[in-house]
Amino acid sequence: MERFLLEQVIGPKGPLAGETVKRVTSIKGGCIHQAWRLDLSNEKSFFAKTTSNESFEMLEFEAIGLKSLEKYSNDSFLVIPQPIYLQKFQTASILLLPWVNMHEGNEINLGKGLALLHKCSAESNHKYFGWESNGYIGSGLQPGGIKNSWGDCFINLRLIPQMKIAKKWGLDLNKFTKLLSKLIEFLNEHSPSPSLVHGDLWKGNAAINEDQQGIIFDPAIWWADREVDIAMTKLFGGFSKNFYEAYESIWPLPESAQTRNNLYNLYHLLNHANLFDGYYKNQCIDILTELEVTFLNE
Repeated sequence: MERFLLEQVIGPKGPLAGETVKRVTSIKGGCIHQAWRLDLSNEKSFFAKTTSNESFEMLEFEAIGLKSLEKYSNDSFLVIPQPIYLQKFQTASILLLPWVNMHEGNEINLGKGLALLHKCSAESNHKYFGWESNGYIGSGLQPGGIKNSWGDCFINLRLIPQMKIAKKWGLDLNKFTKLLSKLIEFLNEHSPSPSLVHGDLWKGNAAINEDQQGIIFDPAIWWADREVDIAMTKLFGGFSKNFYEAYESIWPLPESAQTRNNLYNLYHLLNHANLFDGYYKNQCIDILTELEVTFLNE
């Protein structure tokens, strides 16, 4: 960790002013920012992300996401680490969070906690879908904007921007104009209530703590159909049967939810194809082909 940033954290105006850092440990796993564990002499520990100033907006969006999710969460079931310090300096930026010990374990409280978050936010009677400002999905841009209809939001603010980027690897957006129009109608007929969603809910962004509470972090929040979170938990696998049963015990999904999984996950697969290439491109083409068969051959 850069000495300058460490000095700011423990300096007179820093969030840990006067404390002594006993150990700084580099944390592996992040591909966008550098991550660190800070152990203090008073036995407290913290988690820090550092990045270049060009990427400060990513840290800022993460902090906004964590704070926003906390407003609707029930901490009996779900823990959402809250930002302690976010600062942009001349040469680098930092986000400081509490250190949370993460374990594998029973995902019942994780499932219930997510359902309660979705339900509580939906009951706040939010009036639109989307998010007012630009955000990020991984290192990819998640365009800002708000829409009154769900189909208009998902297709025009999520799928189409990714499909435009996908032109670089051969995807022709113009070939899918009719399909996208049909998909807007399909999602508008579904007409869900807006819920605040995590937005990037795969196994790497969730865990269990020592008290068996669920933990979620690294969000890509927006107001959406709650099913987008559930669909993504199935994209890369890893969530247990207990998780889904617990979720359904709080707020059951409609029977038609499974018909939207591939469509919702197309957003994430396009983002992965645009960032990483590889087999993700084939998965995108396969889903688009399936959707054409379903919606253009009715």
